Formats: sequence, structure tokens, C-alpha cells
Amino acid sequence: MKRKNTLEGNKSDPHSLEGRLALTKIVMKLFDLWELGVEDQLACLGLFTGSRRTLDRYRKGAPFANHRDLMDRVGNLLAIHQSLRILYSHNREIVYRWMTTPNLAFDGLRPIDTVREKGFLGLLQVRNYLEFERER
Repeated sequence: MKRKNTLEGNKSDPHSLEGRLALTKIVMKLFDLWELGVEDQLACLGLFTGSRRTLDRYRKGAPFANHRDLMDRVGNLLAIHQSLRILYSHNREIVYRWMTTPNLAFDGLRPIDTVREKGFLGLLQVRNYLEFERER
């Protein structure tokens, strides 16, 4: 059996170059669908305001860095989107506007504001809320 070159990897391995390229493309598209501003995108990825160049590189097709925090954030973003698609399968507009719409569950803040204010914990809070709603 021939072993696949570990430098190439594959799309199903999120830590391979090919997998990170695919994830970058998906997340950038998701940011567009959610209509997030640059500052919100940076917050979601755990990047500082001075990291706009990094975000620009991702937008131009560079793969996400293979850092655990970044990969954990990407996983949470995709889980949030998956939950939204399940909860609001009948209305794509809600799926794409939910992150930027004020919500009583977050003290009237937009879910993206929770992510901006609390960082990774805010991302988890949004994900956990949606998963709780799915189980109800």
C-alpha cells in the first residue's frame, strides 16, 4: 500500500496543507455570507487589529496557519453555521443574518459582539447556545 505524502495531505485532514486551504476558503465564504466586517472576522479568528495583512493573505488563498487555537476557532465557526442551518433550515436569510442580529439570549447584543467581547469563550458561548437550542 502506497503512503500519501504527508506534506500534501488531503482535504479530510484539517491539519494538512490541502485541508487548511479548503477550510480557509470555506470560512472566508462564511464570513461573506454572514456579512461580517473586518474587525469581526479578525475577532472570530483570534487575530489582532494589526493582523489585517494576515486576513488579506487568507482572502487571497493562503492556508490557515496550523495553530491549535486557530483550528479550534475554525471548528467552532463551522459548528455554529451547521447549527444555524439545522435550526433554520426553512430560512437561509435567518441563517446568514443571525450572527449580526441582536439577540435576547446575549443580553440584546449581536452574537458576533459576544465573540468580539469575550474572544474564544464568546465563540464557545454562541456555539453552546445554538447546540442547546437544537436539543430542545
